Amino acid sequence: MSREVLMLADALAREKNVDREIVFEALELALASATKKRYTEDVDIRVSIDRNNGEYETFRRWLVVPDEAGLQEPDKEILQFEAKEQISDIEVGDFIEEQTESLAFGRIGAQAAKQVILQRIRDAEREQILNDYLERGEKIMTGTVKRADKNGLIVESGRVEALLRRDQMIPKENLRSGDRVRAYILKVDREARGPQIELSRTCPDFLIKLFENEVPEIEQRLLEIKGAARDPGIRAKIAVVTHDKRIDPIGTCVGVRGTRVTAVRNEVAGEAVDIVLWSEDPAQFVIGALAPAQVSSIVVDEERHAMDVVVDEENLAIAIGRSGQNVRLASELTGWQINIMTPEESAEKSEKESVVVRQLFMDKLDVDQEVADILIEEGFNSLEEVAYVPLSEMLEIEAFDEDTVNELRNRARDSLLTMELAKEERVEEVSQDLRSLEGLTTEYIAKLAENQVHTRDDLAGLAVDELVEITGMDDAAAKDMIMKAREHWFNA
Repeated sequence: MSREVLMLADALAREKNVDREIVFEALELALASATKKRYTEDVDIRVSIDRNNGEYETFRRWLVVPDEAGLQEPDKEILQFEAKEQISDIEVGDFIEEQTESLAFGRIGAQAAKQVILQRIRDAEREQILNDYLERGEKIMTGTVKRADKNGLIVESGRVEALLRRDQMIPKENLRSGDRVRAYILKVDREARGPQIELSRTCPDFLIKLFENEVPEIEQRLLEIKGAARDPGIRAKIAVVTHDKRIDPIGTCVGVRGTRVTAVRNEVAGEAVDIVLWSEDPAQFVIGALAPAQVSSIVVDEERHAMDVVVDEENLAIAIGRSGQNVRLASELTGWQINIMTPEESAEKSEKESVVVRQLFMDKLDVDQEVADILIEEGFNSLEEVAYVPLSEMLEIEAFDEDTVNELRNRARDSLLTMELAKEERVEEVSQDLRSLEGLTTEYIAKLAENQVHTRDDLAGLAVDELVEITGMDDAAAKDMIMKAREHWFNA
């Protein structure tokens, strides 16, 4: 029997032009699979073939798992304390093996082994074809629509097949079998049973790569595309910057008589493309991104990473765009939350904020309305600014002498210290199980304590909108935090 194994291994290795070791591994898998069929339960079998004489042994084995984990698959696993009774130094993840009767290697075994080897060879060839294609370093695949399936379109490029999912196709685009198509290589899934390359025609990177192909200055590094935002098939915005002052970045991307941008538009189903000049100044960048709307003024809120953009009535509709398209794309491109408002709305919001800040200064600094208004007019919006802005800047305020400035700074620092101590006291009131919850900062804990949330159960009982209102975190973070707080309910 051992001679038959060696002869089969040698014959298959020569026939399929594969390494002899691959054949032996396939034979071991085939024999293990055939041996499993003798058992009614789901067991783990290992077969070991001696590469020199062809003799083989069969083992049933159990995976060693932690005691606290319990047995998820009793026929394949063993708890560590039980395993240590057999092997004292065995570790979690090791195997306990028991030799069992080997299956006779006959015609059925040989056929099964051959099928395993053939599948291995096909997988190896497929992997090689994929690697050869990916080594080219191309980000855009050009191919032909081969067929449609339930997931989308199968695109063929040479010997490589890729999947263009329906949600990655430009809306209202009608692609049929035999059509030439270009798409961005979104990801490579080597574990997939079907096409391992997934394509996209809707992602911003596709638009960027199309411009890189059309504009040689980008390859020459005279020009750079900083980002893109898309409403696929309808409108897009790209941000460009030049590293050579002699080059007009927008004109270069447009091309002579619009040839370059037209070529890109034709590839993305006529999608209108706004080319925006990128700027290091976020406010300037946002103003450019909102084009063609004219901006009257802009207020930057670094803390919220947001901007209040004021436009007149004539530009309001243009700034917002159809169904909010223009402001949404500008926000995606710049990474800033953009709030479009009229001068009247801006003035109303500013007045509301002034009322809050005025009251804060009057209460915490113990000053009258006149002093509070002077501080607001000079651009002070928080106690921290009053306490820690350089002394020289505050001395520039004409209405204040040096003594007044020093007194205001001292009062601001005292108030901040008192507030911090109060916050620590509130945190101390909170139970340890809540404080130890991952993701809860001291700031959040203090806000929860202010709203009578002192235990993990209190937090677990909140609705998402309640937690958002209390802490100011976004919906996704609030939902995640509440689910963490509820975990002990289900694990008890």
